[in-house]
Amino acid sequence: MKWSKYVKPYWKYFVLGPLCMIVEVLGEIIMPKLYSQILNVGVETHNVGYIAVTTLLMILTALLMMGGGVGGAYFGAKAAVNFASDLRRDVYGKVQQFSFANIDKYSTGSLVTRLTNDITQLQNFVNMLLRMFLRAPGMLIGALFMAITMNPELARVLAVMIPVLLIVEFLVIRTGFPRFTVMQEKIDHLNSKIQESLTNIRVVKSFVREDFEQQKFRKANGELKDAALRALNVVIFMMPIMMLLMNFTSMAVVWFGGNQVIAGKMPVGDFSAFLTYITQILMSLMMLSMLFMNSSRALASSRRVKEVMLEKIDLSDENAARRDARVERGEIEFKNVSFRYYKNSENRVLADINLKIEAGQTVGIIGSTGCGKTTLVSMIPRLYDVDEGQVLVDGIDVKDYSLYNLREGVGMVLQKNVLFSGSIADNLRWGDENATEAQMAEAAQSAQADGFIRSFAEGYETELEQGGVNVSGGQKQRLCIARALLKHPKILILDDSTSAVDTATEASIRRAFRNELKDSTKLIIAQRISSVQEADVIIVMDEGTITGVGTHDELLVSNREYQEIYHSQMSGKEVAA
Repeated sequence: MKWSKYVKPYWKYFVLGPLCMIVEVLGEIIMPKLYSQILNVGVETHNVGYIAVTTLLMILTALLMMGGGVGGAYFGAKAAVNFASDLRRDVYGKVQQFSFANIDKYSTGSLVTRLTNDITQLQNFVNMLLRMFLRAPGMLIGALFMAITMNPELARVLAVMIPVLLIVEFLVIRTGFPRFTVMQEKIDHLNSKIQESLTNIRVVKSFVREDFEQQKFRKANGELKDAALRALNVVIFMMPIMMLLMNFTSMAVVWFGGNQVIAGKMPVGDFSAFLTYITQILMSLMMLSMLFMNSSRALASSRRVKEVMLEKIDLSDENAARRDARVERGEIEFKNVSFRYYKNSENRVLADINLKIEAGQTVGIIGSTGCGKTTLVSMIPRLYDVDEGQVLVDGIDVKDYSLYNLREGVGMVLQKNVLFSGSIADNLRWGDENATEAQMAEAAQSAQADGFIRSFAEGYETELEQGGVNVSGGQKQRLCIARALLKHPKILILDDSTSAVDTATEASIRRAFRNELKDSTKLIIAQRISSVQEADVIIVMDEGTITGVGTHDELLVSNREYQEIYHSQMSGKEVAA
């Protein structure tokens, strides 16, 4: 990862900011000298004209300093904000490219922290760097030169104090870096806890677990507080030590310089200017120490941002042999497919899957919880890649499609239905951003959603809260189905997506599929036999393998797992009756 990528577009700001600060530094170096001249020449000789001219020069210098300071702050802020904005854009773009396996490596809270807090730390550091990295050394060198030129003997005091100050700064920075790294990790942990709790607030309240969540929060918050105090204690310790050394240096200069003034070896004006230069030297060292201290935190943040940017995406289409190919028919074939979520694990989630689904078929997939149904269909749009074997769509390996073309041909309604903040229309247009109102209404009718949408006062412009919490589970499922239908996919995957609707509504949705999507391949994952019994083919899965393929009637005769599911559901209905 090259940081220069985020500097080059704004190189003018990165150059002008420090140059403006140099103007301010030159003024700070000149001002004490002009002041000493007023005392040494103007006051000593009672030359009012000289005092007036020198004062005007000081006013002009002060105005130039103000211009340099304002310009430095302005250009520094412009450079830092643009740097952070572009970096945040690229990090977010990289996260969008992550496969599920990549996302599994990071908690959501950690990614949010890296996109916000860590990049803000880098922004603040860049801003500080542009304002200080020339100003502090410039002031140090300039004031040191003026002090040595003015009184080399008195300047010897600095030969003792400066090495001591540098040693203190080194020790502080070496201690601070690991502590700031721990602090950022604790921010990750706290953000994850907050997000998890707020996202699942309805579950928390329904189980009356507010006290438990508050206890978890207090623990995470306490750990962050302790980590922050450990990190900030370094800064707290550094400031008094630096001030103590600065005061000792000033006292030494006053003592030795005062004796020189009394002895007539040094003019009063030079002594006053020398004291100012000593203060500037010490302040420049203080600024450098703060810059280095902030650099330790920025380094911790940069390492965390680079981890995301350098994360190797295990699923891409860089080597796709048929990038221009599109899903035309919807034929699907699994050849000797095996898959593990953890590559070092011996336990396979899918084992030796061989299956062919003809274009336009309606296929039901049924089996016990955790048997691999969702994982199987996730291989089709390459949400995961197979460990062994091949998945073919229209006779082409899914790895040979561009990810865009492959996923554009596949519509998925996931097991966990997700809606976004915004209107119902905005959510439906995820399926087709150019869909007209008539097209949205048609898709909603097929999904049996049009009726309840029109019952809202605002209809399709009804605002949904975050996650769609102001609609019921069944309504959310139907909106997600309508969104998928607007894609007009050649392959439609429904992952237990009608579990929250009644059987009559589900039957209406299946009829709409037969009529509206007769040319599309439909894969329906379900727990209820009634959801799949009319399918052209039903696939029965158990522990990552396919144990049966056939129609409802065929499987009732030949497949033990299907028989058990059927009889358990039928016996439940008889008891209910």
